[in-house]
Amino acid sequence: MTDTGPLFVSSGDLVSDRRYKAAVELAARGDFAGAADVLTQTVEAAPGFATAWFALGAIRDRLGDRDAAVTAFRAASGADPDDYHGARLQLARLGAGPEIPAMTEPYLRRLFDQYAGRYDAALIEHLHYRGPALLRDAVTSALQRMGRSMHFGSLLDLGCGTGRAGEVFRPFAGRLVGVDLAAAMIARAERKGDYDRLVVGNLAAFLSDEIAKAAKYDLVLAADVFVYVNDLAAVLAAIARVLAPRGVLAFTVETHSGTGVALLPTLRFAHGERYLRDAIAGAGLTLLALEHAAIRTEKGEPVNGLVLVAGLADGG
Repeated sequence: MTDTGPLFVSSGDLVSDRRYKAAVELAARGDFAGAADVLTQTVEAAPGFATAWFALGAIRDRLGDRDAAVTAFRAASGADPDDYHGARLQLARLGAGPEIPAMTEPYLRRLFDQYAGRYDAALIEHLHYRGPALLRDAVTSALQRMGRSMHFGSLLDLGCGTGRAGEVFRPFAGRLVGVDLAAAMIARAERKGDYDRLVVGNLAAFLSDEIAKAAKYDLVLAADVFVYVNDLAAVLAAIARVLAPRGVLAFTVETHSGTGVALLPTLRFAHGERYLRDAIAGAGLTLLALEHAAIRTEKGEPVNGLVLVAGLADGG
């Protein structure tokens, strides 16, 4: 999934807000130069108007003026310390900021709350997303090699979204728990009725709470979640601490030919195979399976991905 557009945060000035909306209408009609002119006037009058700065950066980038785009995105970032709009990611994409910036919680919550209403349809109709099915097949194969059945007393779905993985894994789970940052996503998952417990929250805080409660899970899933996490070391270490004896972790990522982590033009992270192997080992986990797969498509082209299954190094 890519960004669906900037969150509108008012400048606090009615005239500036109207100018911004007029610029958006010009851009919608294809008049990007006119939109840029109006937005330039807007930010001159309201220099702290982060939404207008971000829109100006996006339009300057579309017009091929990288330097002007960088200037606008830097101004947007300065006016938006929580990075609701994703200006820091845009700067990194343009080679003008930290190479692999972490995505902020406000940015991710806004992104997914905006997208929740059309999420399922977009995954199926446009992205041909098949992450949960690939995870099911990978886990089934890994367990068969170990002589184990496909049943889990407790299953944790990290970044559960609208519950697509829950639908696939519900038949194999005695108890199914889901957590997601976006309340709108959780609301849709709740309506499907597959989960025994759903929590709105970020992964790190949720896992910390589960560790404190000594909660244990036989299977932890992360389907298309780690593409929004730049550094997996901490989250994998936390997951290892909530795995039950003989527990299993299964997740998907997008990948690239390098060894580390890369920010893609889609503003998602791609993790190299060597990086993943090291991160899994560093968390005290043993890699049980690693398979290359096209988990989704982007503009009609398959996206390079990996499906991974891991377990506790000492078997629990």
